[in-house]
Amino acid sequence: MLTPDTSIAEALARVRDPDLTPALASMVFVARPPTATPTGHYLGCVHLQRLLRDPPAELVGGVVDTDLLTLTPETPLAAVTRYFAAYNLVCGPVVDDENHLLGAVTVDDLLDHLLPHDWRVDMPELDPSGAPDRPGGPR
Repeated sequence: MLTPDTSIAEALARVRDPDLTPALASMVFVARPPTATPTGHYLGCVHLQRLLRDPPAELVGGVVDTDLLTLTPETPLAAVTRYFAAYNLVCGPVVDDENHLLGAVTVDDLLDHLLPHDWRVDMPELDPSGAPDRPGGPR
């Protein structure tokens, strides 16, 4: 989460964090700082592609996307699925009733809920070598 007065250069540095998943690094979320009222109020997001195209000295508050709809903890799974498909996203903001940013849901989170819990086990069709049981290969 960034504040509107964060530079694009700083936002790009944050998305380079190796601890962020690629999905979470695909956009940054912008919210009011703790010193501004209402504290933590979600303002919007900035997609990685936008960060790459705009000048590094520009502030994220000037390029924030306020049109992207948000999710809530109560958003049904089917609606989250349609959300990702409709907006072609891999990550989306989750807010509470007062529009405070609670976190994000990723397409990986969605797939974890849609696919059977053991879907990764014994899936030879996912092995690019075609070998059904390659030692040390992907499973």
